[in-house]
Amino acid sequence: MKRLITVVGVFVCLFLFFVSSRVYADALKIGLMGPMTGPWASEGQEMKQVLDIMVDEINAAGGVNGQKVELIVEDDGGDPRTAALAAQKLVTQGIVGVIGTYGSSVTEATQNIYNEAKVIQIANGSTAIRLTEKGLKYFFRTCPRDDEQARVAVKTIKDMGFKKVAILHDNTTYAKGLADEARGLLEKEQGIEIVFFDALTPGEQDYTAILTKLKGANPDVVFFTGYYPEAGLLLRQKKEMKWEVPFIGGDATNNPDLVKIAGADAAAGFYFLSAPLPKDLPGEEAKAFLAKFSEKYGNPPNSIYAVLAGDGFRVLIKAIQETKSTDPDVLADYLHNKLKDFPGLTGTISFNEKGDRVGEVYRVYKVNEKGEFILMP
Repeated sequence: MKRLITVVGVFVCLFLFFVSSRVYADALKIGLMGPMTGPWASEGQEMKQVLDIMVDEINAAGGVNGQKVELIVEDDGGDPRTAALAAQKLVTQGIVGVIGTYGSSVTEATQNIYNEAKVIQIANGSTAIRLTEKGLKYFFRTCPRDDEQARVAVKTIKDMGFKKVAILHDNTTYAKGLADEARGLLEKEQGIEIVFFDALTPGEQDYTAILTKLKGANPDVVFFTGYYPEAGLLLRQKKEMKWEVPFIGGDATNNPDLVKIAGADAAAGFYFLSAPLPKDLPGEEAKAFLAKFSEKYGNPPNSIYAVLAGDGFRVLIKAIQETKSTDPDVLADYLHNKLKDFPGLTGTISFNEKGDRVGEVYRVYKVNEKGEFILMP
């Protein structure tokens, strides 16, 4: 009897292993590449939280074309070399597409890997212009480009009446590209002078030397095109120097950690450009999703880039559903030519022939005395 029970038990285990293996093999695998660790970890972690909710919703409703969705996550650490390794790992796991990543230089390190593997890549925070000037068939992004951001920055500087402008970047693909684009536009404006153009080294803890050089140029405003960790330190140390010049940041400064790093007093009065923050998304579907996110995690998402990752996931799923295919050429053709005004959480989404999102997205925000991000009229 014991032997019979043992034999039956073995067969049951083998059956369950076979079934689970078939389910795993038949799953629709979507990759997520983001900074789960490193200086931008809060961005990557929220990206995963957003996609976890969406995957659970889809699977609870029966999956996509009869397949359950499996999310495969790889950490790029906000580092190009780590990202290249993450991309190489993802393309060996049978993924249909990948969502991410956040930083432009990090995305750039992975583009050719995904393109050569014929894997659809939809970036969510990588705004550098040159990413979509390469003619890569399988690359898309739900975030806008830096040439649009530069136009909004220059308009903001003009509208505020600033005449002497300092531009500070960090030599990354995103920050240098945005700085160059803004400089080119400002140089065409009569009555505006660029009095400073230079870079800092990201990751340092003391920026008083570069701030002293900036102060010596006597600008009316500083346009900083780098990321929020450095922006927070610049604001804090500028406050310690008792230098009151206003700062405007690019969209990579849009993160609540900026206020944590700078302190609310030092961050107050800081302006930045961004797609609308999650709290300012007007659509009912967006509000419903934010409520669901809050119910699960205790608060709404802080970052719009996490929601943009969600929109990338949603358009990829839409393409698979509508084409009933996972063929990368079929999906790329659908996204380029047939997806029109998809109702994304961040607004309607269409892509042009380069894979860029069509339409204006950027807004201007100001940090108030409480450290809150307030949408400017």
